Amino acid sequence: MKVIIIGAGTGGMCLAHGLRRAGVDVAVYERDRTRASGLHGYRVGIDPHGSRALKACLPPELYRTFVATCAKAPERFMFLDERLRPTLTLTLRETTDDVNDEKSVSRMTLRQVLFTGMEDVLHFDKTFVRYQHEPDGRVTAHFADGTSDTGDVLVGADGVHSPVRRQRLPHARLEDAGIIAVAAKVPTTPEALSLMPGGLFPGIGMVLAPRGMACILHSMEFPWTADGRPKSGIGGSDQELLAAWPGLLFDNTRDYLNWGFWASTDKYPADVMQRSGADLARLVTAMTPRWDPRLHRLFALTDASTCFPITIRTSVRVEPWPTDNVTLLGDAIHTMTPGQGVGANTALRDAHNLVRALTGGRPLLDAVRDYEREMIEYGFKAVEASKKQTGGDQLVHRPVVGRVALAAQRTFLRATDRIPALKRRFEAELYEVRG
Repeated sequence: MKVIIIGAGTGGMCLAHGLRRAGVDVAVYERDRTRASGLHGYRVGIDPHGSRALKACLPPELYRTFVATCAKAPERFMFLDERLRPTLTLTLRETTDDVNDEKSVSRMTLRQVLFTGMEDVLHFDKTFVRYQHEPDGRVTAHFADGTSDTGDVLVGADGVHSPVRRQRLPHARLEDAGIIAVAAKVPTTPEALSLMPGGLFPGIGMVLAPRGMACILHSMEFPWTADGRPKSGIGGSDQELLAAWPGLLFDNTRDYLNWGFWASTDKYPADVMQRSGADLARLVTAMTPRWDPRLHRLFALTDASTCFPITIRTSVRVEPWPTDNVTLLGDAIHTMTPGQGVGANTALRDAHNLVRALTGGRPLLDAVRDYEREMIEYGFKAVEASKKQTGGDQLVHRPVVGRVALAAQRTFLRATDRIPALKRRFEAELYEVRG
C-alpha cells in the first residue's frame, strides 16, 4: 500500500509516522517552501487524547523528544474577571506519566519534532491542485509545478481551506463563528511576569469580561536558554535529547507570555483584518477601557511582529458520504473554534484512528469507511461543543441580556469555587473533555 498525504501539519505528520512504523509506503506533500516556513510558533495544548495518538504513532525516542520539548506543565487553571480578580481556581492534577497529562508546546517546535526522521518522505514547495482516479482504482495527486504522484489512498490533511475537501466534498461548508481573535506574544521579562495575578503561573488564565469579551493568558517556559542551549537542571537524559535533536536548529521559540483576545465580530472596526501588529495591540486596549491597567500594560509590551488577527471559522456538519480511497482528517474536514481547545488533538486522534484502520488487515474501502463514520461522529461533536462555548451568537455578546448572562456565569463560577462538590464535578467534566 502507498498513502499520499497532502499537508504536513500536526495530523498529517502524525499519520505519516504511524503508517511508516507499520511498514506502509508514505509520501507527504507540503505547500510551504521549507521546514522552517510559516508562522507556527504559538502555543498548542496537547491533551491525553493527543498524547496517546503521538505515543502510538511516533518512534519511542521521538516521543521522548516531544515530551522533553514541551513547556513547563500548567499547574493551575484560573477564571478571572476584567480586573484580574479570580472567580474560580482549579489546581490541575499532578502528572503521573508522560501521556495522561496536559502539555503546552510551541506549534513550531511540535512541527519540527514531527519532521524529524521524515526527510526522505517529506516534499516541500508542493501546491496540490487536484486528484484523479486511475482505471486500476489508484489515485493520482497533481501539483502546481506539473509533477504528480500515484498511490492507493490520498489523505487531505491540508487545513481549513483544503483543496482536497473542495474536490472530494464540494457541498461541505465553512461558516464564520461570529468571532474575531487577536493573538500575540510578550517576551518574558520581570516586568511582564509582575503584571500577572499571584498564583496564576505556571498555569492558564481565562479572563471573562463584559460585552462577551475574553482573553486567555499562558506562560511558556521551555527547557532551553535564550541562545538555544539546554538549561541546566532539566535532567540528564532530557538534556542529551535536546542537545542532539536536529529540530532545535529550526525552533523559533524562547520563553514568552502568550495572550489571545476575542470578541464578537460586531465589536471590531471594519478594517481590523488589515491593521498592523502594533495597531492591533493598541486596538485591544481601546476596546477594553475598564480592564485592569496591568492587562493594558501587557498589551503594550507585545512584540508587534507576533500580533495578528484571525476570523474564527467553523465547519458545518456533513452527513456520511460514499466512501472511496480519498479521505480527510483534522481541519480539512472538521475545523472548530478554540472553545474547547481540542482542534489539534482531534486531528491527532484522526491520524491514530486512520493508521489503525489502514493497517488492520481489512479491505481498503471497508477500513476507510469505518474510519470516516467514527471520525464524523466525534469530530463534529467537538465542532458543535466548541462553537457553543465560543460563538458570536452566545448570550454574553448581546447588549442587555449579555450583562445578565455574565452575572449568572460569574455567580456560578464563584459558587463552584466555594462548594467542594461542585468544584469536583466541574473538574471531572473538564478532564473528561480533555480525554
